[in-house]
Amino acid sequence: MHARTWLSVFSFPLVAAFTLPVIQQGEQAKAQPKPGVKAPPQDPLAGLSDIQDVLALVQQNYVDPPDMEKVVSGGIQAVLERSHPLNAYLSAEDLRLPDPGPAEAGLVVVKRGIYATVLAVTPGGPAAKAGIQAGDVIRKVDGDSVGRLSAWALERRLSGPEGSTLDLYRYNATGDLTKTTLQRQRLTKAPVTLKPGAGALLVSLPDLNSGRAEELKKLLATVDHSQTLVLDLRQCVKGSAEEAAAVAGLLGAKGAFGTLQEAGKPDRGMAVAGTGTPFARLALLVGRSTMGLPEVLASCLKKGGARTLGERTPGLGVERSRFLLKQGGAVELVSRRWVGLGGEKLDRQGVVPDQVLRLADSDDALAKVMAALQAPVPAAPPAAKAS
Repeated sequence: MHARTWLSVFSFPLVAAFTLPVIQQGEQAKAQPKPGVKAPPQDPLAGLSDIQDVLALVQQNYVDPPDMEKVVSGGIQAVLERSHPLNAYLSAEDLRLPDPGPAEAGLVVVKRGIYATVLAVTPGGPAAKAGIQAGDVIRKVDGDSVGRLSAWALERRLSGPEGSTLDLYRYNATGDLTKTTLQRQRLTKAPVTLKPGAGALLVSLPDLNSGRAEELKKLLATVDHSQTLVLDLRQCVKGSAEEAAAVAGLLGAKGAFGTLQEAGKPDRGMAVAGTGTPFARLALLVGRSTMGLPEVLASCLKKGGARTLGERTPGLGVERSRFLLKQGGAVELVSRRWVGLGGEKLDRQGVVPDQVLRLADSDDALAKVMAALQAPVPAAPPAAKAS
């Protein structure tokens, strides 16, 4: 058995002090032991003595003397990723690394085991020019296996000095592993765009970073609100909760926006001011590249009556925190998650569209959406009767 495998099997208690409060604290508070049943032990570090024994066995009995620092760090990383793929262990050396550079590859990925899945590709960026698409699977980055990289390290690899190159080994549509070389570049901020149609408008929102609500407000100031507005969130990646709530308010949402859950703290709801004029009809386009706060926005507008079309979102309505370790280094943990207005946990199921609609880049998105809106809604299958 490989040295790193020992730790991936036995080292859960080593980081349980961080991971268990995140995923269990709220559940344990609700659980009540049955009469006569002994409550399970509450000490998450009860197995540390076993960990020490395992480390000693690996060090003393492995065929080749292992690098124990790599064994420990690899084991911790494996355990962290079991809780969530975005969790990461950073060594003291990692924390001292300089900024990788201002240029980007133009893609967003999420690590899952020894692979990384492309979730979003920036239009006009290096990855898009190289033909990389959402859904592609990456096996190696600059010759290094994805399995050895944490989510933090993988994200860092995508940035670098302007003009620097990045080699990605990915599986193409035929299943062959091919090498693609990208040249990183500074990406310009894509604007919010508006495309008019026959009685309808298509607004494309690239992200929810600061200033997007103001951009949208200016675009909508002179348009006819008796039309149908189609909000395209298919390429909307990340952003802030405040900006997402402001956008929801511009589109007529009022009241609750979503709920943020954090380990050891009361649930925190966020409200929408409702400053904008509603449109006659609102429709949403969502997909695999709608992630983070855009998923919360989509959930809010969907609950408010917006018809949602496209594909299920990836379920990344989470936020991370960094915890420094006493011996140097740190861990980055998913410590907060968003719950949509329909009660959906946006770190698991994402946003499920009312109607599946798959669009190619060459399709007229507005025309396709309007045609789908005019078609009768398929009836839901009848619930199974209890026997």
